[in-house]
Amino acid sequence: MGILFKQNLKKLRQIDKKVLSLKETIVCLKAIKIFLSALLLVAAAISSSRQKDTLQGKVHIEEKNGKYILYRDGKPFYIKGASGNAHFDVLKRAGGNTVRVWDTLNLAKVLDSAAANEIAVVVGLPVFNSDYMAFYNNGSKVAKQYEAFESVVSRFKKHPALLMWCIGNELDFPHKPAYLNFYKAFNELTEMIHREDPDHPVTTTVMNFNSKNIFNINARCNVDLISFNIFSRLSFLRDELKGVSLFWNGPFMLAEWGINGPWEGTEQTAWGAYIEDNSTKKADIYLERYKTYMPVENPRFLGAFAFYWGNKQEGTHTWFSMFDENGAESEVVSTMQYIWTGKRKEYPFPQIKYMLLDKKGARDNIILSPGNHSSAEVLMLEKAIIKTVKWQIFKEDWYKKNNLHSTRKLKPIAGLMEDDQGLNVNFKAPTDEGPYRIFATIYDENGHFSTVNTPFYVITDK
Repeated sequence: MGILFKQNLKKLRQIDKKVLSLKETIVCLKAIKIFLSALLLVAAAISSSRQKDTLQGKVHIEEKNGKYILYRDGKPFYIKGASGNAHFDVLKRAGGNTVRVWDTLNLAKVLDSAAANEIAVVVGLPVFNSDYMAFYNNGSKVAKQYEAFESVVSRFKKHPALLMWCIGNELDFPHKPAYLNFYKAFNELTEMIHREDPDHPVTTTVMNFNSKNIFNINARCNVDLISFNIFSRLSFLRDELKGVSLFWNGPFMLAEWGINGPWEGTEQTAWGAYIEDNSTKKADIYLERYKTYMPVENPRFLGAFAFYWGNKQEGTHTWFSMFDENGAESEVVSTMQYIWTGKRKEYPFPQIKYMLLDKKGARDNIILSPGNHSSAEVLMLEKAIIKTVKWQIFKEDWYKKNNLHSTRKLKPIAGLMEDDQGLNVNFKAPTDEGPYRIFATIYDENGHFSTVNTPFYVITDK
């Protein structure tokens, strides 16, 4: 009996320890829950206090009955925007009212041109991302940046075209104490702008939607609204906004949105060249994404900026460009006009179906031999009045700096076209081994253009 009693007592003690451990765990979890609840209340209080601080100034944000409204000169102002620094006259005619620029280069000219066309401007102040701590840990460099931006704010704060300031582009806002100097520099800039220019709100942009970034911006920074650059993940935005509503429920806008870019998730050839949609397909994607996924019904949504209102090299010279290098308009301009006004351009654009190179498409991993005689053709969705077709071959743009696509314009390779017959061309493949693209740019009688390209690879031994 004594032995049995001791064995049972031992078991009871083990059970008691487990029960005690479980109780301790429950107490710990309750404490964590209380702490998180308090943290959320603090974050909400910070957000509420910040919103009250913005109820002044020429441009400000007000919250009325759960809806955020951007006011400019005493009137509600809903952003119908585009990201870019040119073609403001076309933007106005298309029904747009705001542009977003990324830096202060030629800012006086940009603001004056915008004002002449009754266009508002979100001015970007370019700063290093948080992973450049070598910069933020150097007090002298941070001070020089502060002084430079203070001068910019002081100079342009009274300009009639100015809508708001944007500190940085696609910044990361980490948790760790190692980044304290980044937050210190960022907050000093925000405070300086609020002090020197209380007439204009301050924002920053983050890439896609990251709850960590949202939490840290709301808890550790003092911006008036948060801006997002969202492309392929626009379809997730509504759900993601709901997911952080416990600790952030403030105003927001989209500083960039549009088609998928030449980056991870976009279809590629076997050698890694991203496959670009033709301009007709791009116009369809802009409209479909806006109609289906833009959170226009959200009472916190202040507007959006379509990307890119101009001509730029990013992957290719046509990927995001709504205009060609001479200012001709692509169909996306007409689509944006329809989104903003409900009316399209008076004349239709050439409607491209696809391009074939030696009877193969862009997804067929086309391999050519050096100097090979080949042919390409563009097939149209419907008959169009075509003025000219420009055929060009470029080397694939592999160059990246800091993992970012190059913005340097490439030059077409001369002497390869042999027989140009409008929508059909015979050409000679380049002699150097490597990746290339053949482009067709189709112009109509109204100065509009459509474009399509196909990647191919020249290799000496198939």
